[in-house]
Amino acid sequence: MQHLVADTALSGPLEQSPETDSRARRRALARLISTRILGAVFVLWAAVTLTFLAVHATPGDTVSLLLGQNRDDPVLRARTIERWGLDHPLWYQYLLYLVRIPTGDLGVSYTFSRPVTDLLAESIGPTLQLAGAATLGAVIIAYLITFATSTRLKALRPVSQFIELILLSAPSFWIGIVLLLVFSFKLGWFSIVDPNSPQALVLPALSLALPIGCYLAQILRDGADRAMEQPFALTSRSRGLSTTRVYSAHALKHGTVPVITVLGLIIGSLIGGAVVVEQVFGRAGLGQIAVQAVNVKDVPLILGVTIVATGAFVIASTLVDVAALAIDPRLRAASTARS
Repeated sequence: MQHLVADTALSGPLEQSPETDSRARRRALARLISTRILGAVFVLWAAVTLTFLAVHATPGDTVSLLLGQNRDDPVLRARTIERWGLDHPLWYQYLLYLVRIPTGDLGVSYTFSRPVTDLLAESIGPTLQLAGAATLGAVIIAYLITFATSTRLKALRPVSQFIELILLSAPSFWIGIVLLLVFSFKLGWFSIVDPNSPQALVLPALSLALPIGCYLAQILRDGADRAMEQPFALTSRSRGLSTTRVYSAHALKHGTVPVITVLGLIIGSLIGGAVVVEQVFGRAGLGQIAVQAVNVKDVPLILGVTIVATGAFVIASTLVDVAALAIDPRLRAASTARS
């Protein structure tokens, strides 16, 4: 992801120029979108290519994995190879897949004998729901931690930073297991019997949100603390505004821009994290079909999941960059100057 922000928290209050803001915004957005379209094509191609090579480089014969106990039956092997076009050389299979992508044809799953697009359409909903809830939870956690440890509870900042370090070091699936054991099995606060219920979404979302929220809190707190040392913050306090008021009204706004920029990378990676957490909590989604696909080297389905995850990353990073441009006019000015 091409960062639009190097450091935007040090140059004073965010003010827009009414005379040039509209034109600068259009030019900046047009430049950003055109660059993203070209970049998205390359990123998708690279992801598909690397995944295709990695799957075929791993040990195991797709036909044998598909047939299981019947893998030694020559008739079934020949029929399976012919059915899925596995008798063609790898370069031909690769090029054929690339040609079909623009038409929306992602092939047919070896495991389910159904179009990959249909399987993805059925499975992506729960995964996006989990990723969206985790993103919202992470942002809320980040702002709560930052505000609490930077104003009235500043004395607790060392304790908060220690806990943040622990959560940042822990993988999401481990956090999920701990939350599941404590709050579901031990305390019985959250039931996961019905995976489609809102209650069953809380613990999986927290598993993803806690480490991400702690990471965002560090970025937000650093930017806000530096903003509090700037002349505009000192002037505001000298005029009688409380530290809490200046922090919430101005400092947090300055720290938000780098958080939004980083959020693009995080949202994209959330799809991958959600796939793992779904397995811990037994939720339906991309994780369920991805595991089955990997177990039998179901190449079309594995590539389909890869395209979805990569596409989510590209779209998320583009949206957050657009949001950063909308929030900070200095970014629009910089983008316009580069063009």
